[in-house]
Amino acid sequence: MTVTKTDAPVTTASSKPTGESEPVGSARSERLSALIQQHGALAVLVLVSLVASFSFDSFATGDNISNMATSSAFLAIVALGMTFVIITGGIDLSVGSLFALGGVLAAWGSRHGTLVALLLPLAVCGLIGVVNGLLVARSRLAPFIVTLAAMLGARGLLLAITDEGADTFLIGKGSFLAELGQGTTLGLGNPVWITLALFVAGAVVLRRTRFGQHVYAVGGNEDAAALMGAPVARTKILVYTLSGLLAGLAGALNAAWLASGVTILGNGMELEAISAVVIGGTLLTGGLGYVSGSLVGVLLLKVIQNVINQIGSLDSSYQQVVSGAFLAVVVIAQTWLGRRRQLM
Repeated sequence: MTVTKTDAPVTTASSKPTGESEPVGSARSERLSALIQQHGALAVLVLVSLVASFSFDSFATGDNISNMATSSAFLAIVALGMTFVIITGGIDLSVGSLFALGGVLAAWGSRHGTLVALLLPLAVCGLIGVVNGLLVARSRLAPFIVTLAAMLGARGLLLAITDEGADTFLIGKGSFLAELGQGTTLGLGNPVWITLALFVAGAVVLRRTRFGQHVYAVGGNEDAAALMGAPVARTKILVYTLSGLLAGLAGALNAAWLASGVTILGNGMELEAISAVVIGGTLLTGGLGYVSGSLVGVLLLKVIQNVINQIGSLDSSYQQVVSGAFLAVVVIAQTWLGRRRQLM
């Protein structure tokens, strides 16, 4: 056995002097592919921001950056929950409706104090997330159908509360809830700091906890995860619950920022969140994803939207065109990189 182990590399080195360069090259290509997938969106974000800074005088101003950061915060919170769901191989189409519902419930609850205004949307939206998780995990229904039904149900509940949108609940000026949404700390809006804290916590949970390991395992191979003893059903229930909670929280913060619960918000937000998560490097098929990448994806979408607004001559619908093009390119790149890794 000893002779066999020592002779193998010697024979390979003498008979194929370039043999060792093949695995080294494959390893380098694999690292490069992973680097592109994880940080490609960040490179595009930096490039677009630099070009915009030199092209438009008002782009890199403090007010514009602060406004972009605050408007990005609400979508980012929703995208954070979506990241966990997509890593498990699922999808959540209900977050846009839950976002709007959370805002209306927060504005309605503000009449009874800040605590009610914050806890009510979390309780209702979190409960809807639990139901989504139970139907997906226990009943083994398709996430697309389950969350589509939840999207319609949450929007119907929203219309019932607001009398078909006729009633608009306002948040009183000077209240703690209004200060939470409209106040600033160190030049940035309070929602931005809350968002950053949530993303730090999300990154720690996903990378440093057993639950995070289960999320990746379920998305990578559900059957293998079950054989290893991972609680597949519980993990799915938790990620959909988390998605519902974060969507409700984002809606509550947005209502505090606007000082009212607006019923028409949230339309198409689920697609924006999915786009941001996928652009940030999370695979739609599950098993691989980054919390930081989702934040970068949100910022990239908002920067593109701001650049289109800076141009002035382009309609806002072009933002959707560019976002769709980015998403298509990213999905194609992910598919190509995935096949390349399989061949290595």
